[in-house]
Amino acid sequence: MPTALLDLVLPARCAGCGAADALVCPRCAALLHGEPERRTPDPSPPGLPECWSAADYSGAVRRALLAYKEHGRTALAAPLAGALALAVAAGAGGRPVVLVPVPSARSAGRRRGHDPVNRLATLAAAYLRSAGWPATVERLLLQRRRVADQAGLSSSQRVANLSGAFRVAAGRNGPVPGFWGGPGAVVLVDDIVTTGATLAEAARALGAAGITARLAATVAATRRWERPRDRHRG
Repeated sequence: MPTALLDLVLPARCAGCGAADALVCPRCAALLHGEPERRTPDPSPPGLPECWSAADYSGAVRRALLAYKEHGRTALAAPLAGALALAVAAGAGGRPVVLVPVPSARSAGRRRGHDPVNRLATLAAAYLRSAGWPATVERLLLQRRRVADQAGLSSSQRVANLSGAFRVAAGRNGPVPGFWGGPGAVVLVDDIVTTGATLAEAARALGAAGITARLAATVAATRRWERPRDRHRG
């Protein structure tokens, strides 16, 4: 029986720690939502936007994301999108935002049975709007070619694997549809940032079409980043 259906007929267990009677228990929710801040991979690939995320990709946060992406627990989209919305809010600094989800490989979408990043972006924008924040989603990016599984690849191998992998949808060059006049932010969104290669390639593809994305937001970041306040030490 698919996990999404099991969630409807069996008592819920926290995706982070296994506690009973909770999709995400209060302790794991605090880990997921508690620390939105700038987490930029170190070293960073050229062209990487400023990266913000809600949490470290470890422990309960990692387990919740894997349950959502790989094991069909699609109900987790709501709390995970809440974390993504917090990361967007922290990075955008009050500006209106257009969220641009990084596209998943078609094979991954077929295997998973859903598009996890697009769903997170859509829900995150809805949360921001409900708080009075101008936010919309534009699916501007498409995959141009197949890429290898990124697991196990080094930073340089990931850059080479993703080079030229994305393109902007036909007719979507220039100003972003639905964008507001005045200062605003085009924000690339993904579930996790590891080396930053995916977000850098996505930003490159947008830039080639005349669209500038200086910000990126994710639910979580792997522990290969340097805190901004540490950059000037020693």
